[in-house]
Amino acid sequence: MDVLYFAWVREAVGTGREQVDPPEAVRTVADLIDWLAGRSAGHAEALRDPTRLRAAIDQQFVPADAVLGGAREVAIFPPVTGG
Repeated sequence: MDVLYFAWVREAVGTGREQVDPPEAVRTVADLIDWLAGRSAGHAEALRDPTRLRAAIDQQFVPADAVLGGAREVAIFPPVTGG
């Protein structure tokens, strides 16, 4: 699956996109974030507080407990604000 990172998450991870193949135990967005945090120091920094993150599966906003299923793309980003 493709994982996309945006804003300060991208800056901390050091890339805007990576292709990953998580183990079967990674079933939800929260599981994925936890697993990704172990990939590097930058990942750990960006993903250390999942309450500060939002996610989308195949371009649909989802909660952290959403099941990944056959997701082709997961985006991880900070909360979006605007005016």
